[in-house]
Amino acid sequence: GGAKLPDLLPDSDNVTKIPNQDLAPGEQPAYMVKIPEGIRGGQQFPVTINGQQLTVTCPNMARPGMSVRIVPPPPPENNGATALDRPRKPPQRIANPNKQGDKTQMFEVVVPNGVKAGQPFALLAGGVRVLVTCPKNATNGQKIRFNLPVGLVNRPDGPKSKLAEIKLSYDKDGWTRTIRATDMKFQWTRFDERGNVDERTRFDTERSAYVLKLDYLDDNDRMRQGRVSLVTPEKGVVDSKIKSANGTELVSYTDIATAQMKSYEDKIQWFQDTCAQLCVEWNEGHMRMNVRRDYLLSDSMEAVMSLTRKDLRKVWRFEFIGEAGIDAGGLAREWFELVTEEVFDPDMGLWQNSATNQMCMQINPASEISCPDDHLIYFRFIGRVMGKAMFDRQLVKGHMVKHLYKHILGWPVMFNDLKDVDEEYYNSLKGLKDMG
Repeated sequence: GGAKLPDLLPDSDNVTKIPNQDLAPGEQPAYMVKIPEGIRGGQQFPVTINGQQLTVTCPNMARPGMSVRIVPPPPPENNGATALDRPRKPPQRIANPNKQGDKTQMFEVVVPNGVKAGQPFALLAGGVRVLVTCPKNATNGQKIRFNLPVGLVNRPDGPKSKLAEIKLSYDKDGWTRTIRATDMKFQWTRFDERGNVDERTRFDTERSAYVLKLDYLDDNDRMRQGRVSLVTPEKGVVDSKIKSANGTELVSYTDIATAQMKSYEDKIQWFQDTCAQLCVEWNEGHMRMNVRRDYLLSDSMEAVMSLTRKDLRKVWRFEFIGEAGIDAGGLAREWFELVTEEVFDPDMGLWQNSATNQMCMQINPASEISCPDDHLIYFRFIGRVMGKAMFDRQLVKGHMVKHLYKHILGWPVMFNDLKDVDEEYYNSLKGLKDMG
């Protein structure tokens, strides 16, 4: 008897092998891959073909439901070990030994060859891509266990969980948001061509990225102090759930993943409905903002920056001092438009037009000269105003450059983003790289 070959991961449900192919010796068969829901032209999505974890790029003219023809690379030769970062044998479900009715499902998996203690590796558990870190006391070939929420995974004896079929479409320039099995938090992960976790640390203009990380230093209710830094994407970890003011869970991973299936309009409605749950009821208190039109910006800044976090979730009513009128919504719309128009005005000195797109604004590096005493407070102020505008479904006057939205969303920022800030500087650096 020869050595037993390792079990291969089954092909993805959206993969079909083309029948009756006339193949030359050594030629690989072709497959048809159905584009999943939520994937648009240029985006990537993972598939499993012949035991290999591959990444497919959706053609620009294709749409969900259409099929594309691909020829996968030949599988690596098996010499008793595998260089793949994921084990070929799927993790096994085991009975939860803790208690009946537990809301988690335990999985057991063998640490793949080549994975060292403390090193992460990705796998599919119950149809969901998760990131598992090898324990410090584990070695290759040992079995380790981890838990996933029951609602997250496919049931082995029933219909597939819709949640497990959803691949979070957070694929940004090759970086994918995965869920960590240890604490169910989101972490950015980059996979190489073979589906392994890419752990290269040397800077690469095509692959390396950074994300913004904010660490709060105190819990001041009006103006918290914090530290902002740029870190490599795997360190930019964020929660996959949101709690309301009273500590109850408002948004879970299940809600986030389910929202991926919605249309753009339905996503907006879901976001607005979620914000409505955070809104403080009128009878619990509301805020009246009295401002002078001639001193609109300074009055508004002082009023908004004096509010607590709970005040930001209350209903705001506006009054322009010396003017008749009751705010039934019209004054609020006017206030948001006038304030943001004035803040983003280049003559104010806080923002300046982007050199590559005059319709977009970027932070003026010399803002301290224009507003020496309070330029940082004004940036905090506009952050509160824009957050409140989203909360209250208001429009603002001003569009920021793309990389600032990436920072707000916690998306990876790459070398190519420099082109939108200073194209000449970007081309100079790129030229130096090409010369080297």
